[in-house]
Parts: sequence; structure tokens; C-alpha cells
Amino acid sequence: MTPELGRRQFITAVGATGLAIGVGGLLAESAAVGAPEADAATFGLTNSGGFFTVDTGAGLVFKISQHNGDMTSMKFNGIELNSQTTGSHVESGLGSTAVVTAQQTGNFIVVTESVTNWYGHGTLFHYFVAVSGQNNIYMATFVDANGAGELRWISELDRSVVSNVLTRADQKGGTAIESADIFLVNGQTHSKYYSNRPAMNLTVRGVTGSNVGVFMAFGNRESSSGGPFFRDIEQQGTDATNNFYNYLWSGHNDTEGQRLGVLYGPYCLMVTNGGTPSAPDMSFMYNFGFRGSVGPSGRGSLVGRASGVDSGVPAVVGFANSTAQYWAICSSTGDYASPAMKPGTYTMTLYQNELNVATKTVTVTAGTTTTGQNITSAWTTPSAIWRIGTWDGTPSNFLNWSNLTSMHPSDTRMSSWGPVTYTIGASSVGQFPAYQWKNVNNPTTIRFGLTSSQVAAHTVRIGITAAYANGRPQITVNNWTAGQPSPSAQPSSRSLTIGTYRGNNAQYTFAVPASAFVAGTNTMTINVISGSGSSGFLSAGISYDCVELF
Repeated sequence: MTPELGRRQFITAVGATGLAIGVGGLLAESAAVGAPEADAATFGLTNSGGFFTVDTGAGLVFKISQHNGDMTSMKFNGIELNSQTTGSHVESGLGSTAVVTAQQTGNFIVVTESVTNWYGHGTLFHYFVAVSGQNNIYMATFVDANGAGELRWISELDRSVVSNVLTRADQKGGTAIESADIFLVNGQTHSKYYSNRPAMNLTVRGVTGSNVGVFMAFGNRESSSGGPFFRDIEQQGTDATNNFYNYLWSGHNDTEGQRLGVLYGPYCLMVTNGGTPSAPDMSFMYNFGFRGSVGPSGRGSLVGRASGVDSGVPAVVGFANSTAQYWAICSSTGDYASPAMKPGTYTMTLYQNELNVATKTVTVTAGTTTTGQNITSAWTTPSAIWRIGTWDGTPSNFLNWSNLTSMHPSDTRMSSWGPVTYTIGASSVGQFPAYQWKNVNNPTTIRFGLTSSQVAAHTVRIGITAAYANGRPQITVNNWTAGQPSPSAQPSSRSLTIGTYRGNNAQYTFAVPASAFVAGTNTMTINVISGSGSSGFLSAGISYDCVELF
């Protein structure tokens, strides 16, 4: 039986070439995975000077500190890639109480580091795996049910070697303009928050230098949170380092809490001569018995069809419970097949692009593909007198839409936010503001005409995709003003300034009496109201989805 790697295992160097395994047979079950044959002359693990040094036998050599678990060196063909002032690490580094162990068997080397009393109560395990002949560092991270803080892997790379930094994430030479993480650099706003991709689009991405590239295969995201459209930090340039991340959980405007008692990953750091590699097969990582690991045989899947989503709008189905999240993109006919999922009961959500339009409960059984798990949109789009935008859960095509995720709203490359006056039938959708703040561009004014036969009671519906500081819309139609609505349920962190419009979609419906309208030109104003927030772009704000009168 393969012992759990979380237990304290030790390896001792014997002379210059031999290794004595403290606990034999630890990786015996994994040796049959089909990795390249080990080269005894190069592939190996040494224990010296307070470090475990791993040589993959293919050009990559990395060191793990036995003192705190940091990766202090990562050399590729003899060139040091890691910063020599700051080690690469999980979380913010595990500190001097970390227990770091290592073991080699055949084609595999596993380094395990653990820390207890994490954040005063939790336990964390982090695993590194090297395979003979591969310039990859496979990883997985377990957080117990008592929790942890911000969970991430950070590669602290030497900027002079790994020199190509994503411009929008490069803060070098900049001046902080918001919360010490958004910078003004040569007149443009840069931040680690900008140009990050939705979780469902996290394909292999990396940073490069001369004849070298460091890339991340981000893994299946099943233990992370926020669903398919959640964005988090990927890169950051500083004066000396080119930082590269795999953010597993942060709480950065996250609509869900941290999943605990689960294994995050596997994920993989890959080193190349500069070319972008394909994501590797990481299924062998389930054979090591890592804490929280659920292998293929312990999983099931769902197959079904989604229907009722507006024509021309992408359909996505998501699945979530307290221990896992998954998603699948529907075909043009609405058919979907889920990935391999942990067994259990899930809330299934149908998204019209990013707008939640239906939910149901589904059950996944290990070893079984459950068919017929269909779902139908419950969303209704009425015939409207006028509509601005599209009901799809995003501020798509509104003013500054193309820049929302890549720069701060104060950036000079943004068009002026207004206040905007929008005239139905004359203005284009690109003139309506994607975002509105209490202290920046209040109010938004909409002018529209009604015939005498249209002077009647109507409904105004305003959809938002996110809100900051309890921001919500209140409307006035000519001389009639609606009551103040309650705030929507939203994450408590910054949102609109950190490159995301994703929060919890919400709709505000206002019943407007006939007496409010007139034949001819009518004026409606939308004011963002709140008793919370700061000033400027950190005042209370909202992100629009759609506005309609019916």
C-alpha cells in the first residue's frame, strides 16, 4: 500500500551517487505510469546544504529549501531563471515552521512540504513532482478544512533573464495610484490585475526571455471558486522580477468562498527554449495518494442538452457545490458533456453567455456517465419599447467595453465616462456607459419618445453584472422618482478598477405609472445611489448588463 506523502518521509544522500530511501516503495504504484526511462547519470535527487536539488535529466535543475519550502533556484541548461533575492513559493511562503521532505523512486521525485497552525489553525501540504526527462515541475496543493489565506503559486523570475513582461502587468518605474497595486507607468495604467482571463479560458500561458520560456498549465480549477467567468492575477513585472502566478484562490471580487479540505490541482510549471508547450497529461498525479486526491475511477460525469438560450448567444453550463466546480460549453445544438467530476450533488446553472438563466440540482455518481441531464432557460425577454444592450451578463459593446479588463477606468486611453445623455433611436450602444459611479459620471440620462397610445404604465428593468460599495440604480422619469431599491448581494472587494466586471448579476425592476409619462419626448435619469464607498472611481458604482422599457 502506498503511504500518504503527507507523512514525514526523509531521504539521505549517500556519497556522490547513491541515495538511501527512508521509506521504501513510496512511489511503486506510480512507477508504471509510463514516464521516460530514468537516466542514472543525470536524473536524480540530492540532499545537501539545506536544499533538496532535483535534476530532471533534460536540462532543468531546481532547488527546494529545507528551511521554508521556497524554490530558491531553477536553472535551465545552466542558466539561472529564479530570482536570487526572493524564492518562488506557495502562498506567501510557508516560513520556518515548514516540514520539507523528499523521495525518489525510479522515474519520479516527489518533494512534500507541509505547515501546521497555518493562519493560526489550518494545515497546508504542497507537492512538487519531477518526471525523468521532462522539464516540467508538477504541483498540487492541499488546504484542510480549517482554511488558509490567499492561495497561489508565485514564480519569482529573474527579469534580466526572463525579460519579456506583459506590458499591461508591468509596474516597473511606475507610481502607485490605487491601493499599492495599480500603477501609472509612462502615462498608462498597469497592474497585475489587467489582461487576466476568465477561468474557463486558462490555456497555457507564460513569459519568455532569450531562448527560454516559463509557462503554466493551470489545471482543472475544480477546487478554485467563482465559476467559469472568474478572473484572477496571472503576471506582474517589478523592477527586478518577472512574476508568474497560478492563483488558486484569492477572494478578489470572488462570488464564492474558499473551498476547503480539497486538493488544488494538479498544475504544472513548464520550461522550454521559448516556444509555447502544450498542456501535459497530468492524470498520473492522482496515483501518488496526495491528500484530497480523487482519481479517474472515483469520478463520474454528466451529459445532456441546454435549451432556451437566446439565438446567437453562447450557452455554458456550470456545476458547483462546497467542494468542487466545473463547467462545459454547449454545442450549437445545446449539447454538453461535463468533465470528470467528483461524486456528489451539485447546483447546475445554465448561462446565457454570462447571465444565469436557470438552475437545477444534479447528482454525479462515481464510475458513471449520467445521461439526460437537460436544462431549459427560465429567462424571458419581453417585447420592449426600447432596449439598450443585450441580456447576456456582460456590459458588451457599451462605452469602453474593449478596455475594461486591461486598464484602470481612469486611463487616458479610455473614452470619457460622461455623464452621458443617450437618445433612443439616435445614439449608438457604444455611447452608453459600461460602468457608472456615484462620484464620476452620475447621472446617465436617457431620452425617448412615446406616442399618445404608448402613454400607459410601463416597467423599467435594469440589469447589472457587478456593484461596488452597495451601488445600485435609482430612476427618475420626468417628474416621477422611484423609491430607493436595496443593494444587491455582491463580493466586498474592489471590482470595477481591477479589470473585472464580474460579480453577481442582478436585475432592478421599476413599475412606472402612466402619469409619469408624456406623449412626445420623455427623460429618464439613472443615478447610482449608496451610503458607502470612497471618492472617484472607488465611489459606489455599477456595471451595466442591459436597460429596457416595456
